[in-house]
Amino acid sequence: MKKIIFALVASAAALSGSAAFAQSNTQDAAGTGYIGAGVVGSRYDFGDSVGAGAVSGDNHSGTKAAGKIYGGYNIDNTWAVEAGYTDFGKRSYNYTQNGAAGGLNTDAHSYYVAGKGTWPVARDFAVFGKLGVARNHNEVTTSGIASVNGSDNKTALYASVGGEYAINKNVKVSLEYENYGKSDIDTGRKAGAVTAGLRYNF
Repeated sequence: MKKIIFALVASAAALSGSAAFAQSNTQDAAGTGYIGAGVVGSRYDFGDSVGAGAVSGDNHSGTKAAGKIYGGYNIDNTWAVEAGYTDFGKRSYNYTQNGAAGGLNTDAHSYYVAGKGTWPVARDFAVFGKLGVARNHNEVTTSGIASVNGSDNKTALYASVGGEYAINKNVKVSLEYENYGKSDIDTGRKAGAVTAGLRYNF
């Protein structure tokens, strides 16, 4: 009899533990929303953008920090839709070409809409992926000999993979790699970016 009672108690405890994991902090309730902000780190490399005559310059390549805001709606515990705005900021490259000084400046930002899937791997940690479309804008202005002035808007594929940690049921931090695609005159800006985010569920 004691063995039977012990087995029943152990089974109940195991079921309770499984239910607790299923209702982990990483899972969002259906019909809820969230807002967030992030710091975006993206690479830039001007390469041959200014032409073959550029022999010296500053800020030829590197990494720049920028900002992002976003929000979403949780359809159920796994699936959500999300939209956001990322400002990649301004980048500049000063050079000397054929003995004359010149410069190139870019200013880029993107809007995106995507579906998001989230899968818990621990009580407070989950992995996620996003797939959707981005609307990329880039403006280029120059001085000196080279002339590639203009602006461009282009729709491209947006994709993201990352992980998020639940500080509590409402507050989560995340780290992800995002690919926004390119526009036709994306001088300097790379398509990918690494984003550290903080979001709040409501």
